[in-house]
Amino acid sequence: MQAKAVAKTVRIAPRKVRLVIDLIRGKEVGEAIAILRHTNKGASPVIEKLIKSAMANAEHNYEMDAEGLVVSEAYVNEGPTLKRFRPRAQGRASAINKRTSHITVVLTEKKEG
Repeated sequence: MQAKAVAKTVRIAPRKVRLVIDLIRGKEVGEAIAILRHTNKGASPVIEKLIKSAMANAEHNYEMDAEGLVVSEAYVNEGPTLKRFRPRAQGRASAINKRTSHITVVLTEKKEG
């Protein structure tokens, strides 16, 4: 059985979120939250909230024990890009891409043995 939580259109670039997601993949939930609390990145609170949401889904929807959960899958996909323009010299303009992320966390019960 697996519980899942998804955060869509988070206003952080996927490349930056992947740095944090790679730290917690395969870890137990308690350890993952401890790592996120001590990671000084903007994506850390967003991912921590997402893990807590997945834990609540596991307990409420699937009646799984919150203590025995493991982050089995965690990945980031690119969301829609907001395109903005910045004025430059001699009447030109340069593009600024404000990227967004779709973050997915999947929790499963820890296997015995």
